[in-house]
Amino acid sequence: MPDYRKEYLGSGITCFVSDDHTFGTDAVLLADFAAPKQKDTCCDFGSGCGIIPLLWCKTKAGHITALEIQESGYKLISGAVEYNNLEDRITPLQCDLREIKGVLPFGAFSLVTMNPPYTAKGSGLLSESASDKIARHGTMCTLEDVCMSASGLLNFGGRFCTCIRPERLCEMFGYMREAAMEPKRIRFVSKEDGKAPWLVLIEAKKGGKPGLTAEPELHIYGNDGQYSDKMKEIYKDYLLENRGDNR
Repeated sequence: MPDYRKEYLGSGITCFVSDDHTFGTDAVLLADFAAPKQKDTCCDFGSGCGIIPLLWCKTKAGHITALEIQESGYKLISGAVEYNNLEDRITPLQCDLREIKGVLPFGAFSLVTMNPPYTAKGSGLLSESASDKIARHGTMCTLEDVCMSASGLLNFGGRFCTCIRPERLCEMFGYMREAAMEPKRIRFVSKEDGKAPWLVLIEAKKGGKPGLTAEPELHIYGNDGQYSDKMKEIYKDYLLENRGDNR
């Protein structure tokens, strides 16, 4: 088990995080955007510390596979699953998402998510740590890899939800369609009203027909500099219950 600290998420759920595997606002937004249903069979690619599966355990989501390639992240997820007594809801799996054929049943999932590397391989300044390079720079997988693997796991009509920087939106749409997934829903996210979006949330459906819905833009902060009403709704019990006690 790597060095870790506890991050209380509310509703009796605690996440284990480390310097290499933590989470940000984008992961919380993606977990909310995907909104798994009670009967959904879910898989989260590149799960890191397991933040998305753990947040889903505060809902009625069905069984969740948390797939992570790095052993240090896998150990954090496994530790959190045991700590929270969630063995019946989350299955941690250490695996490369490009090599899931024969490991996970194809066509058996109704929801796949991933908070992918935002920078294409060979672009931008590389982060110093190996874990950061994998998480942020696409050194271990590409957007095309992600879309093809997600499509393989999904049943017909199943959903793939992800988030990406706006400048890579068209690229993501292309890979989704190559993988027989049609973009159906998007939501842009900005820090505050009047600021350019820094993130876009996307939902695609396996075998879906053309037709895209754009949801109202989400602002992180309101005019008063505090969290917007939507962000307060998303964080809800985390803000109400978290007292910094690392329970």
